Amino acid sequence: MATTKDDRARRRRVDARSTIERITAAGRTVLGAGDASLEQIAAEAGVGIATLYRHFPNREAIVRAVLDDILETDLLPLVDEAIDTPHPRQSLQDIAAQLLDLITQEKGLVTFASNFSDVAVGVLQRFSESLHPLLLRAQQQGEVRHDLTAEDIPRFLVMAVAGLAIPGTAPSMRARFIALLFDSLNPANATPLPPLRPGEGDLRTAVGNIAHN
Repeated sequence: MATTKDDRARRRRVDARSTIERITAAGRTVLGAGDASLEQIAAEAGVGIATLYRHFPNREAIVRAVLDDILETDLLPLVDEAIDTPHPRQSLQDIAAQLLDLITQEKGLVTFASNFSDVAVGVLQRFSESLHPLLLRAQQQGEVRHDLTAEDIPRFLVMAVAGLAIPGTAPSMRARFIALLFDSLNPANATPLPPLRPGEGDLRTAVGNIAHN
């Protein structure tokens, strides 16, 4: 049977997806060992550097793919398991702690791209949509302040990542400060959050301003 144009296009998409998956897995392996280079990741994936650049034009693209893989593979199953939990706030805290542990285990991830926080914001904004039902349940049960919004979640998580997902930070230290951070979500005696003005809610702009000062 003759191969059609659609068949060839479909095969190219499958091949490209397979290559992207190999490079992403190689990124996790190489970055997990510490300092890394794009050449090392290409070699681990069994592709040439030109092929790597075709799918991942810079270091930020590798970091984004690795973070996406961490969230999809390791964290979303935890979110699914927590759907019916009787203690949604504790589940949110456990998920945040696991996120920090996973990012810290990828020893070279935070330093591989110069703007790690900026990349992490975009990835965590997508992840926060999955956490939203858990947040609503925690608020309904009086475990989390009611003025916290879904848009606050990625900012909250990036604040934790920026301060605590640093290679060499002891697990006990991460657990200690995660507990302190989540205490700020308690509804009792909480100071009402001031509203954001239009344009002030973009954390990526804020991170960029800090990086250039």
